[in-house]
Amino acid sequence: MPELAIIEAPSVLGLRPSGVQDLPAALLDAGLLDLLGPLGPLGRPAAVRAGRVEPPAWDATRDETTGVLNPAGIARYSAALADTVGAVLDGGRFPVVLGGDCSILLGNLLALRRRGRYGLLFLDGHTDFYQPAAEPAGEAASMDLALATGRGPRMLTDLEGRGPLLRDEDVVAFGYRDTAEAVEAGMQPLPPQLRAFDLDGVRAAGAATAARRAVDHLTAGGSAGFWVHLDVDVLDDAVMPAVDYRLPDGLTWAELESVLWTALAEERAVGLDVTIFNPRLDPDGTIAVRLAECLARGLSARLDDPA
Repeated sequence: MPELAIIEAPSVLGLRPSGVQDLPAALLDAGLLDLLGPLGPLGRPAAVRAGRVEPPAWDATRDETTGVLNPAGIARYSAALADTVGAVLDGGRFPVVLGGDCSILLGNLLALRRRGRYGLLFLDGHTDFYQPAAEPAGEAASMDLALATGRGPRMLTDLEGRGPLLRDEDVVAFGYRDTAEAVEAGMQPLPPQLRAFDLDGVRAAGAATAARRAVDHLTAGGSAGFWVHLDVDVLDDAVMPAVDYRLPDGLTWAELESVLWTALAEERAVGLDVTIFNPRLDPDGTIAVRLAECLARGLSARLDDPA
């Protein structure tokens, strides 16, 4: 298995500078690298730091043409992040991208799209499928899955002329619980070819079984592999209140660890990003430590095979 490469991506261009930009520092300060272990297979370091991609300045002005905050900045940032992620992939390592808001997903997927057809396991308490007209603040962090599948302004759906970044059938939305809220807001529906496991569906099957079904779907088609996107608000609000848009219920820590292990143990998983955790809402740092432990347990699936 390749070593893990930690990339810091502290962009809040798709949200606002509320504190989410401090996620990488908080998880690293909480000991994420140490939790992954000093040595991996063949005596190599289990994880290395592979750079930090700084975003352009955040602008509070909603773009009149696209209806989105910071669309040009997000497009530029996506290309820069894709360069860094791509270099990690080309070096045979497994990128772990610490956001930032959910709009960083576009850069990660652009790196993959430059290399072919890939899929996505989308772990999020929200479906993030808003169109600009239905998103009250124009935040791309509520539109990232829609943009990645080609729905929205061309500036963000056709990055480098490679859009869409994903085919509907190569996506699994997993663990979301915002259906009633999204319908009320007028969000466009998820397309029928996109595989969806809402929280009730995950619970009915059991988290591990649902995750296995999701991975089987992602590996059964024509894609070369899949990315894992983790918005930490997929977790139960009772254990993860340090997010900007809270919803009741969600996955337990144990359920999330099971899902991550199942997904990341699959050899065709090619990378992971972590978004939306806001350290300013975790003043004593205890949630950061628990999140780092959860990530380390999931990522250890990449390190257990010494081949």
